[in-house]
Amino acid sequence: MEKYVDAFVNSFLGSVEWTWKSIIFEVPWYTNYFWGLTVISLVVWILEISFPWRKEQSIFRRDFWLDGFYMYFNFFLFAIAISGFYKLLGVLFKDVGISSKSLTIIDLSSIPVWGQLLIFFIILDFVQWFTHVLLHKYPFLWKFHKVHHSVKEMGFAAHLRYHWMENIIYKPLKTLGVMVLGGFEPEQAYIVHFIAIAIGHLNHANIKITWGPLKYIFNNPVMHLYHHAYVLPKGSYGVNFGISLSLWDYIFKTNYIPEDSGTIKLGFPGDEKFPQDFFHQNIYGFGKKNQD
Repeated sequence: MEKYVDAFVNSFLGSVEWTWKSIIFEVPWYTNYFWGLTVISLVVWILEISFPWRKEQSIFRRDFWLDGFYMYFNFFLFAIAISGFYKLLGVLFKDVGISSKSLTIIDLSSIPVWGQLLIFFIILDFVQWFTHVLLHKYPFLWKFHKVHHSVKEMGFAAHLRYHWMENIIYKPLKTLGVMVLGGFEPEQAYIVHFIAIAIGHLNHANIKITWGPLKYIFNNPVMHLYHHAYVLPKGSYGVNFGISLSLWDYIFKTNYIPEDSGTIKLGFPGDEKFPQDFFHQNIYGFGKKNQD
């Protein structure tokens, strides 16, 4: 029992220390996600201000500060809080004979670094796309995902506005993806993570970008806006589920872009009754009356 407690405590304290060192620039720049996130956010925000798609939308749009808090909470505070539990599970799996190599299908160590990063990026993005579909398809998961879809004016910080339960759902599946890829992340995986943050911010930004012919590969703000549409195609539980890549939606026929004015209503039916503050949004879904 003692080793489980030690693993939990050491991982938690280690996460706290690493985050603090990131803030005061005592970690390598390429692993400094605190300032990396901050710089990417400022750059995309400046682009929003300089080239607004919805010109009537305020620079400090509705829920701007709430989304900003979500961004740092989900990326750092909750990550610190949950780190000990993931470490504890890792020790438990090791004790029952499940190692990081147990489910390995693709051995990335024998291929060039660029190949490792590309495969890592594609497989993890597919795992996220698949998980995103589940969040919409099943009512139990959708009630948590409603937090993300309660955004009424789109902006870069809406990217990381989501219920903390989504971390619980995504993390094991991402870990499974890493195990399939030889049980490790490529040494230069920070490149993939920073690219994913930038694409996610742009997809939610008040900027009109389609990427031209590359729209069939990369997600974009025009496509993703329709993912947040209040009115969905009849009989659909969602469209445009892509995270960084749009190609999964085109492959599985969940793509939908009827026009590109950017003026559609966002949200979901009944969102006028949805909580407006961080605390109540994050306890929403646990009550029986929220099971729809």
